Amino acid sequence: MSQSNEYVVLGAGITGLYTAYCLINEAKVSPHHITVIGEHLPGDGSINYTSPRAGGNFSCITPDDDDTLEFDKYTYTHLEDLQNNIGGASKGIDHRQTTEYWDVYPGDKKINSLKSYLKKLKVIPNVQLPAGVAYGIKYTTWNFFCPFYIQSIAKYLRSKGVTFIKRKLTHISQAYLPRTKVVFNCTGLGSFSISGVKDSNVYPTRGQVLVVHAPHIQENRMRWGEDYATYIIPRPHSNGQLVLGGFLQKDNWTGDTTLEQSKDIIKRTTTLMPEILDHPLDILAVSAGLRPSRYGGTRIDVQRIDGKLLIHNYGASGHGFQAGLGMAHRAVRLLLKEQQLSPKL
Repeated sequence: MSQSNEYVVLGAGITGLYTAYCLINEAKVSPHHITVIGEHLPGDGSINYTSPRAGGNFSCITPDDDDTLEFDKYTYTHLEDLQNNIGGASKGIDHRQTTEYWDVYPGDKKINSLKSYLKKLKVIPNVQLPAGVAYGIKYTTWNFFCPFYIQSIAKYLRSKGVTFIKRKLTHISQAYLPRTKVVFNCTGLGSFSISGVKDSNVYPTRGQVLVVHAPHIQENRMRWGEDYATYIIPRPHSNGQLVLGGFLQKDNWTGDTTLEQSKDIIKRTTTLMPEILDHPLDILAVSAGLRPSRYGGTRIDVQRIDGKLLIHNYGASGHGFQAGLGMAHRAVRLLLKEQQLSPKL
């Protein structure tokens, strides 16, 4: 079948991949009409390509605004369909058990939302909480082997007929290929600098993680403080890789890693889960990542450039894997609404 570029997704991180997926499975767009353009594509590595560097699970660190709560719930409850479509749990997405602690109670709005959909949710009795912890829960979560997971989604999209183009654009107008009617801007941190968008509300939230070999750890453990985040995340079907983190450094653009921060991560994570040290600590990699954050939260809205549709979908911060499917659903619904108003789209 001949390829046309009627629908262009700009950005091949997890938000862009989820958007292409929703175009096919929700909007019923022919994959042969979809092109994904990215400066970096799944399988590439760069400090400017955040998705492969993510820790990789569904956690409760996200804010409690209505949009984020909706995006989290949609993603959690629809990931099973995506998992089945891309080939099952071995493709980098699987269930694991998790325990999460907060130093400050996250609020009834957040907890009531979580209670409405999380599987096997149990509130931990106060007498069982570690010192300094105000609230804790256990539940069944989703874990992602992020670099492999995004490659699996891309492989699925390609198998359906989606075209991928590796290209760096300097202006949003360059995303409009011959015959393009709609562009989805999923450039994440790139929306700070790409001409035609240059959203000054976009900023990085830097993180640093260690990847260690610890096949004896198969459950998540997280602790959220007012100014820190400690997390232990097993990568599913990764031959025993475990992610230890981390940091939430606002407006820090460096991709460098430091020994001091690695030592701090090891201290916090092994205090939170001492059984990590039941075997010698085998460090496989140390990595930094720049989460694509945005003042005011996610941006999902519609513009027109020279009469053609531009749908923005970015600002997921560190929540792209766990909220991004809901964000993509919202962005695609905007497309369907515009198509009702203008059937030529």
